[in-house]
Amino acid sequence: MPSEMQRPQEQDRSIPGRFEMRRRLPNPGLEGIVTDICGYRETAAGHFRNVEYASLTVPLVISFAEPFAIGLGKTPGDNDRFASFAAGLYAGPVTIESFGGACCIQVNFTPLGARRFFRLPMIELTDSMVVLDDVLGTEGIALREQLGNAPDWGTRFDIAEAFVAARLNKAAETPLEIVWAYDRIVASGGRTRISSLAERLGWSRKHLASGFSNAIGIGPKTLSRIVRFNRALGLSRRQTADWADIAADCGYADQAHLVREFRDLAGETPTALVVR
Repeated sequence: MPSEMQRPQEQDRSIPGRFEMRRRLPNPGLEGIVTDICGYRETAAGHFRNVEYASLTVPLVISFAEPFAIGLGKTPGDNDRFASFAAGLYAGPVTIESFGGACCIQVNFTPLGARRFFRLPMIELTDSMVVLDDVLGTEGIALREQLGNAPDWGTRFDIAEAFVAARLNKAAETPLEIVWAYDRIVASGGRTRISSLAERLGWSRKHLASGFSNAIGIGPKTLSRIVRFNRALGLSRRQTADWADIAADCGYADQAHLVREFRDLAGETPTALVVR
């Protein structure tokens, strides 16, 4: 029988002499709730820097070692240190730095899955990192201790999956109207008109925006911007970038509009991102 770390849904993305990184896809029972679970441990001294662009991932990070330095839309400063925390959606680039002593597990939630798991209005996490005990209380503290004492990544992944599943069993469902509207925006690549969604539901745009803020932490317009941006970024990486065509295909008014959105959501021009 294959060992835990040989399971086909797990991947090893380590770089020997720098860091160890393991990734597991969730079991089918967490589909639509969790996208993946990652384990990360630095194995050498150094300065590690990563910039993440605006996305629809809501991470829960549980650290067993040194904290990360994290800046929302900026280079992190001395006061921007975070160990175990949850982070809501942010419509901009996030700079993450560490210095050779980080070790953590990260559970990545979908926006709608995060609302069910955390059991609080997601606007409370938007544009911020909230420490573990403020979002999960004593349960979170116990989880961190259990994960820290686990002998290997496979065991940690099992513990994390079981913890998420147990909380979901007691969670309230997201209103079907919000789920429908969210799915329409994502499926359309962010091109669906918000006014038409509100009209189909028989809601005002204000009521729809309020429902989205509670369920995922951002309004439908901001959600559409992030979805469009990620679609444009994906297209640019699969073909020779003709930015005018990509702008038109993704619903931007023109190429200048696309460039402005890339600067806002990634902190870079489209060309700079493709080169990276």
